[in-house]
Amino acid sequence: MGKNVGNILQAAQQGGYAVGAFNIHNLEMFRAVTDAAAETHRPVYIQTTPGTVRFIGAGYLVALFKEALKQAQVPLILHLDHGDSVEIVKECLAAGYPSVMIDGSRLPYEENVALVREVVALARKQGAAVEAELGEVGGTEEKELPGSGSTSLTDPEQARSFVAETGVDSLAVAIGTAHGVYRGEPHLDLDRLDLIKSAVNVPLVLHGASGVPDRQLRDAISRGICKVNIATDLKLTWARELRRSLDEQPKETDPRKVLKPVIAAVKQLVQDKISLFRE
Repeated sequence: MGKNVGNILQAAQQGGYAVGAFNIHNLEMFRAVTDAAAETHRPVYIQTTPGTVRFIGAGYLVALFKEALKQAQVPLILHLDHGDSVEIVKECLAAGYPSVMIDGSRLPYEENVALVREVVALARKQGAAVEAELGEVGGTEEKELPGSGSTSLTDPEQARSFVAETGVDSLAVAIGTAHGVYRGEPHLDLDRLDLIKSAVNVPLVLHGASGVPDRQLRDAISRGICKVNIATDLKLTWARELRRSLDEQPKETDPRKVLKPVIAAVKQLVQDKISLFRE
């Protein structure tokens, strides 16, 4: 595992807290997340989906990341979230990503294992860390489709085999969360999480955490979740505050002035989540 990534997740694992992982889609969201990390003095993951990588460019994202590392004075990790092909993983590793996820969760078990092993071998050459998913978190990462839970929960014994066979550095588990906006309150299968935690020794990751009640997130973290992904909450906050800013300044044409309160709102959300994950 990449040294910095490993240190961050191992510290969380030993300390009984979780590191916040926040999906960004533009420079302003990037700054909101990194500024929140700097002001709270806490490490964070800056996550980019394949869609964001294609929208901005892996090279630009790595350049921003390197500059943020100089200024933040806290550990930051640039992470490919839900990598959907070996090609996008190679692109991000070549650009300098220290952490990537390859998502083969919708594949049959053996195909998922083979895909993850291939990516782990590639990442090791670059000194990068790899996250994979076993079971299937509901909804979709790139679209705001409503989700009501996972379609295929992680099997603890299969998780034991999966980690051993792939050499993956962290494991995203399906315990009842979903990507996107929930129709009703999700209910996490914390007993299943206990069994998974007992079966594997790698840090565990919770996807689809936007909209999950705080009490359930606290319980999940206390039972072994070391990294919590937040994406939809950031997009909802961004869109709401941008509309508000435009409505309140109908004649303003300077994007810097329009975006200033939007960035502040996203930064506050990130700070709140960082505090929640380390209570």
